[in-house]
Amino acid sequence: MGPHRIDNMTTRVPLAERGGALRGCLDLVSGRFPRFVFGGQVGRDELPVFHFHEVTQEDLEPKLGYLAENGYRTVAADEIESFVKGDVHFDGRRVALCFDDAWASLWTVAAPLLKRYDLTAISYAIPARIVDAPVCRPTLGDASLESNGPPFVTWPELRSLHVSGVIDVQCHTDSHSIVFCSSEVSGFVTPGYAATPLLNRPQLLPRPALRFVTAEELGAPLYVARSRMSDGLRVRVSLDAHMRAVEHVRREGGSEFFRRPDWRAELTRLASDAADPGAGQSESQSEQDRAIEEELDRGRSVLNERLRTRTVNHVCLPWGVSGGRTASALARLGYRTAIANRWRGLQAVRPGDDPFWLKRLPNRYLFRLPGRGRRLWL
Repeated sequence: MGPHRIDNMTTRVPLAERGGALRGCLDLVSGRFPRFVFGGQVGRDELPVFHFHEVTQEDLEPKLGYLAENGYRTVAADEIESFVKGDVHFDGRRVALCFDDAWASLWTVAAPLLKRYDLTAISYAIPARIVDAPVCRPTLGDASLESNGPPFVTWPELRSLHVSGVIDVQCHTDSHSIVFCSSEVSGFVTPGYAATPLLNRPQLLPRPALRFVTAEELGAPLYVARSRMSDGLRVRVSLDAHMRAVEHVRREGGSEFFRRPDWRAELTRLASDAADPGAGQSESQSEQDRAIEEELDRGRSVLNERLRTRTVNHVCLPWGVSGGRTASALARLGYRTAIANRWRGLQAVRPGDDPFWLKRLPNRYLFRLPGRGRRLWL
């Protein structure tokens, strides 16, 4: 099946790939939350798994203190796999803590606190987002600790975390990308785009010229986008339209351009007039398979190489999104487990679960675990 022009009017993000309040309500009414969330006990056949992203000491320390005070122990990715297979049964209170993306706060805040409370965690890292640095940054308790520097951990920091044993480093794909799945313009980069989370900014060009839309590219057209790990086919958008719009806004005053009442019509006209004969063509399914495999294979191999290990064998799929083609690729590549939250089933790990569709809960539900100081409200 070769490249083809996609029908833009049918290109939408499926509900199963969306977050937000509606998705949370559907999860609630469909019985996806485990019993302990509503005041019950944690079943012997359940392993609660919680996910974090960027963290602060003020938010994280009470949660780790709650776990330690109530006798909870933490498990690593290999242990989750053994539990799913039925090879091990945990005695006592066990949980898994996952720090997605390996933000800088994993090094500066989370790791020192985990050591303080004698706990461990799994971090799903994104090698394409990690840079080298001459030295590691200061950590919690150091008077010189500052928030500047790269947004994610650096390679020296990640190696140190791996060697310490406090952090079980696993894969979050190579680049954690969303890709355009339509050539129909759905919006533009405006001054407010700076508030869009870094990892939610779409991939503009794939490897080898990997590039993402930035907040500085005011005027750039945006299109419907889905996770690279979804079954959505990537659509080539017009680089000519992108560059013309960005340059036009720059010439016309940058952010001041958006004070014009007709700015949207002006940019829409620029995008529609762009000369790019390849725009609107979708990738073939074989190209999609290769791109998905590269994200998974490169992500794991780079981490193993840079950390000088062979222990990276598990993956968390960005935004919890997976598709049939990704599930098949995971099996072909020999991955052992995958976190893919947004699918039917209980939001906890149980023996017999499909290892490529393991589910977790947001960390705000951690205080719902049985124990002294338990909170039955959020």
